[in-house]
Parts: sequence; structure tokens; C-alpha cells
Amino acid sequence: MRTKILAIALAAAPLLVSAQQKSQTWCPDNGDGTYTNPVLNADYSDPDVCVGASGKDYYLTASSFQCIPGLPILHSTDLVNWEIVGHALKKLTPDSVFNKPAHGMGVWAPAIRYHQGYYYIYWGDPDYGVMMVRTTDPAGEWEAPVCVVPGKGMIDTCPLWDDDGRCYLVNGWAGSRAGFNSQLTVRELSKDGTKAISNPVIVYDGGNANHTAEGPKFYKYNGYYWIMCPAGGVKEGWQLAMRSKSPYGPYECKKVLEQGSTDVHGPHQGGWVHTAYGEDWFMHFNDKYAYGRVVWLQPVEWRDGWPVMGKAKKGSYCGEPYYTYRKPKSGGTSKIVNPAESDEFNTTELGKQWQWHANYDQRYGMPTADGFFRLFTFKESYNFKSLWEAPNLLLQKTPADEFTATTKVRFSAKEEGQYGGLVMMGRGYSALVVQRVGDKFELQRRTCPKADKGGAETVTAITTLKPTEVDKIQYQPAIYETIYLRLKVKDSKVDFFYSLDGKNFKPAGEQFTMREGHWIGAKFGYVAETTKNTKNQGFLDVDWMHVNKD
Repeated sequence: MRTKILAIALAAAPLLVSAQQKSQTWCPDNGDGTYTNPVLNADYSDPDVCVGASGKDYYLTASSFQCIPGLPILHSTDLVNWEIVGHALKKLTPDSVFNKPAHGMGVWAPAIRYHQGYYYIYWGDPDYGVMMVRTTDPAGEWEAPVCVVPGKGMIDTCPLWDDDGRCYLVNGWAGSRAGFNSQLTVRELSKDGTKAISNPVIVYDGGNANHTAEGPKFYKYNGYYWIMCPAGGVKEGWQLAMRSKSPYGPYECKKVLEQGSTDVHGPHQGGWVHTAYGEDWFMHFNDKYAYGRVVWLQPVEWRDGWPVMGKAKKGSYCGEPYYTYRKPKSGGTSKIVNPAESDEFNTTELGKQWQWHANYDQRYGMPTADGFFRLFTFKESYNFKSLWEAPNLLLQKTPADEFTATTKVRFSAKEEGQYGGLVMMGRGYSALVVQRVGDKFELQRRTCPKADKGGAETVTAITTLKPTEVDKIQYQPAIYETIYLRLKVKDSKVDFFYSLDGKNFKPAGEQFTMREGHWIGAKFGYVAETTKNTKNQGFLDVDWMHVNKD
């Protein structure tokens, strides 16, 4: 008995896009020696930055939680223009937890440091302990993770190698796991930074005045040990600076950055760098709800030995964010470059902007020899409610407040119930997909506003699509028909569209209000699923995606 294969193509306008340099959606470099915040208008939450081995370049990483590959590595020569050069983490363990979407778990608030020829990243996994990876080439391969301090509740870890070679680690605590928070502790590690050799000491308690003290970063400067940390909560907080003559305190404390008269709520938590040009800068995040936590850059001015971040009032030690400022000094004219968004899928590796919603399994998808990325339809669970449980979603961060993403894919359904297409994913989601229904395809909207709460998915039919050809030869590729899919984002709202000729686009269902994920911003990309238990999987061949301003 031969299996019928239905096939259809979903495509975008025939625009050729070269390797991306300057983003069409958001570029912070104004081209006149100034920049406009945010310098990264995407969800690089809890950012940290270090000066590279040359002294004249910079590397940034950020929280990645359950998304894989994890620990994105971004490179810059001027702190304004950034590009993704790799990831430090290929998978999370244990497999039993992270082979499925472990929303909000995994990598929390990493710190990146350069020490004696190695780049180190430390992070706290709130359920398993303090983890570390290292490499001599941040754009290359990183060593396998090492559990430095096993245990529960430790988050937001940062090392400091002292002048005598001793290593100290500061961290915060997750109230959801430890039963307490707002407290920072310091302990000593072995000189190679691989294990604890002392018990923790509480060096700061935020109490009521600076509640939710967390996200600490550790430095030594001008004879003082410095802990820079946020307080006040993710969305409405402020930034603190603390100093002491001993790593174990006691620490003096001042507020050095807050919202002030701006509308930039919660400017805090990030990394401070002292550059080779004698300047000081601070990179922090600003929570933008559905868009996630974006990265801002502020100048740092020293007053009476304290770092004032951003624009400060006369006589004050506390600054507020600049929207626009002169660029940091650098070794020459830096090229304008931004993290990749569009993708032609013409290489044997995924673009560095893409992440899976759980540990990667090669059965989810892989590149093809003819310039596609093939996503196989994944079997939904017996009690399936929504895509909240789907590990095979291939997604990227939203790159701006307003953008349009258009994609070209080919969908091949070998059995009824298989579907694939474009999705905007968060705690709630909406997708525009093609599903096989009988011997035809149905263009559908699949929406679940409260996926994180166990809400059920609703399916709305948009139109019926007749396949170009029904191929009765088992496993034989079919002839594909072309259709155009698109999503447009503005003000946290998403509209979907389709077209049969690439010129006249029709709305595809109702407008959807984006929701953030669990500790991450909403993400968009691809879905390929099946409602039936079958070994004869269909697949979604992704040709390319173009991301533009409109």
C-alpha cells in the first residue's frame, strides 16, 4: 500500500538578502559619533560584559534559561555595534528535565570574565547549583560545563580573581528555591575556579530599603572590592554600587542609577567595563514586557570615588538613563553591525539567532543539501493542550518594537493531521499554519492566550488550499505550490497575513496580543507538529526568512 503525500509551499517575496550587517529594524549607531539606546533592542536579559584579551574588544553574554543553544556570545569593538559570534552551551542537564521545555529553568544571570588566557562564564542554575564553562576562544568551542558548587537556590553568580591569584565568588539567592532572597553571599573558590574551598558569608542584606537585591557582579578597582547589583525588582528597580576593603565586607552602599525623570523603568542589572581608553561604561537592561529585557549603555562618571551611571543631577551620586550619547572611544572606525535576524538557510548550520525551546534532538530537524532547513512534524502528547509543551519550536528573539517577518517554506504532509508554519510564542501564542485535512490543506490560525496556565488551543480555519499534485509514490517528493506567510508586529500586537501571488496580502485571522515567556521575551519562528501517532512524518522545509521594518 502506497502512502499519499500532499505538498504545498509557503513563501515570501522574492527578495535576495545578503549576509546581514546593518539591521533594517533597529540600529543604535547614528553614524555621527553618537548612539541611541537600546544598543541591543532584543531580549538579552541579565547582560554581562568583559574586556577581551586584546584590551580593545568586548564580549557579552546573557541569560538563556531553557533555550538551546544557550549562553549567547556577542562581540563588539565599541560597545554599541554587536554581532552574535556563537554560544557557550550546547545542552542542559539532566536530560530528563531539559529534553522538554523547562520554562524559566536553566541558565540564570551569567557572568563572563577573562583571566590568564581563558574566558570564563559562571551562572547559577537555581535547581542544581553554580555552573561554569571556559574557553580560549569565545567565538569557538567551549569546554563542557563544570558544577562548581552543587546545591539549590544559588543564582546570579560572578567570580573575582584577586591580585594574589585567589578566587572569590559572589551570588544571590532565589526565594522560590532557597526560601529567602535579597541577600548576597561571598565564598572562596580554588584558584582555578572549579570548586568552593570555603563556606558562604552573607555580605549584604537588602532588607526593605533595597529589597530583591540580586544579580551581583564582582570587581576590584582603586583598592576597593566592588559589588554592583540591582534591587527593587525586575520591572521597577534601580542599581546599587557597594565597596569594601575586604571581599567579605562590610560594604558601603549607594544607589547609582534609577528611572528618575525618564520613562525607562527598572534600569539596572548588567556589567561595568573600564576600557583601554580610560573610560567607564555600564550595560544594563530595561524590561519591556512582551519584548523581554533589552540592553542599554550608560557612561560612568566617578564622584568622590563612586560610579555615577548615566546622567546625574548636580551633587547627586545617582544617575538616570541617557537615550542618546556619544559613542565610547575605540581604536578606529568600527563597522555598523547588528545581531542577525534574516536568514537564507543556505549553510550546513543554523544561523546564530536561532534557538530551540529545549535540548536539541536531531529528529526535530536538520539542514538539507539543497539549501533548506527541514523541520519534521513532532508528535503531540496524548493529552496535548498547547505548544507550551513542544520542544521542537525553532525561534528567535524579537528584534525591535515594530517589524515584519516574511518567510518561504515548503510543507509536505504524508498523513492527515500534520501541520507547520509560523508562530509567535510566549506564555500565550498564535500561529499561522497549513494542516492536511483529507486530501487538501487548510490554512489555520492556532491560538492559545493562556498556554502557561494550561489553556486549550483554539483552531480557526482561514481558507482551503488545493495541493498542486498528489504523489502516490511513497517517500517521493511532491510538486509544490507557492503561498506567502507574514507576521507584522507593532505595540506588542501581531497580525498575520498570507498571499497567493506575493503582491496582494490578505489578513489571516484576528490580531493577537503578544505575551512574554517565562523570564524571556516573546519569540517568533517555526512550528511543525502532528496530531497523530505515526512513523511517517511530514516536514516543513524552510527556505528563508526576511525581517524588515515594514
